[in-house]
Amino acid sequence: MSKGRVLMAMSGGIDSTVAAMLLIDEGYELEGVTFRVWDNISQACMEKETGCCNVDAIFEAKAMADHFGFPHQILDIRKHFEETVIENFVSEYISGRTPNPCVVCNSDIKWGEIIKKADELNCEYIATGHYAQILYDNDRYFIKKGKDDTKDQSYFLWSLTQQNLKRTLFPLGELTKTEVREIALNKGFEKLSKKRESQEICFIPDNDYRRFLRERVPDFDKRFGPGNFLDTAGKVLGKHKGYPNYTIGQRKGLEIALGHPMYVAKIHPRTNTVVLGTRDELNSTTFYVENSNLMKIGKVEGEVEVVVKIRYRNKGGLARMTQEGDLLKVEYYNPMDAITPGQSAVFYQNDCLVGGGVIQSVE
Repeated sequence: MSKGRVLMAMSGGIDSTVAAMLLIDEGYELEGVTFRVWDNISQACMEKETGCCNVDAIFEAKAMADHFGFPHQILDIRKHFEETVIENFVSEYISGRTPNPCVVCNSDIKWGEIIKKADELNCEYIATGHYAQILYDNDRYFIKKGKDDTKDQSYFLWSLTQQNLKRTLFPLGELTKTEVREIALNKGFEKLSKKRESQEICFIPDNDYRRFLRERVPDFDKRFGPGNFLDTAGKVLGKHKGYPNYTIGQRKGLEIALGHPMYVAKIHPRTNTVVLGTRDELNSTTFYVENSNLMKIGKVEGEVEVVVKIRYRNKGGLARMTQEGDLLKVEYYNPMDAITPGQSAVFYQNDCLVGGGVIQSVE
């Protein structure tokens, strides 16, 4: 007897394919879906577990579904992807912020579209190849970090709602990447077990976001031309190539010689100025978070102590969090470097996701 119907998001890569294998072994009835979100995607994207696949990857996903005997559909959502993920990516850089497109894609594209399709197909659950776990306690669904610290993807999943989590399965949450490769190999998929991964943004496979902005924004170089580099006291240090070409914490590629390392500390779009500072001047303790979503708790009451990550590879730091109007105020006990507006701040307690949001401003 079937344990239920699952709509499996498939990219053609190893993670989503092994996730499908595990669900079949557990007795679920599967339907497969692959998103078509972007046409100009290279081999690098095909090998990344993002769900946004090129034509070859779509065929690989379909071939896998055929092999295991369950139906597979292609969901063409290029227009929606353009209007959400791409527009957000461009507008954030133009606003002097650094976007996190994977978070936008997860909430608006992956879970937004896949749940609609699941309802159409009468699927009770959806599943992906993410390395994360879902727990339920005190009437709340919340995410726990995946077993494999090197692959844990909980940071990108903070925006999922209670309804999203209630219907989601993460078959790989209690596995390491090595174990996933061993499963693929033992199932007879040697080529799949050795598939390489890429860390680039799926729609920018060469990892050159500056080139992407120039191609997407009319008269980019004229609209966002040279401006002043300033130090933290307001002294002009030299000229930059236009503020969207820089990100907080950047040291390389500044093309300015000052005799000692300097980093991008602040970006001011209105004046087209970029503030440079020393490593110590890059440190901050206090920032504000907008568009927050809470998981493990329903609301922030008083001070809540959490470990806060401000980047995917950031180890995080202990902080206290308070509610101030529509914003969350976060205060690290010890300074953190390169807190970047536009990036995600994600809050943890004992490896469980308390919630997250978008960094609005830094004090």
